[in-house]
Amino acid sequence: MGKLRRLWRSRTMTFGVPLLLYLIGGSFGLREFAQIRYDVHQLHGKVDPALKEKLKKNTVTLESEYEKLEKSNLDNWENIRGPSPWEDSRTVQKQRREALRLKTE
Repeated sequence: MGKLRRLWRSRTMTFGVPLLLYLIGGSFGLREFAQIRYDVHQLHGKVDPALKEKLKKNTVTLESEYEKLEKSNLDNWENIRGPSPWEDSRTVQKQRREALRLKTE
């Protein structure tokens, strides 16, 4: 019994075994992480052909967005704010609808 106790208190058991388990576990974790990265990289390159065609059709250019801005009327706009956290959103919406209805009549 004394030898077992001495073995348990030795430096090898207190420092060596946990370090060995840490290194083995760490290498296993790194291998799994690298495998996940590899799998994601392989899947990322594969895209559905139908999706590729849809993306090719939906090209948005800087010129098309600029034309949209030119067509929009930026001089006559209305600042619409949402309700504040302490305001009841339903009552604020009712008030705005009523004001809009009165304005159009």
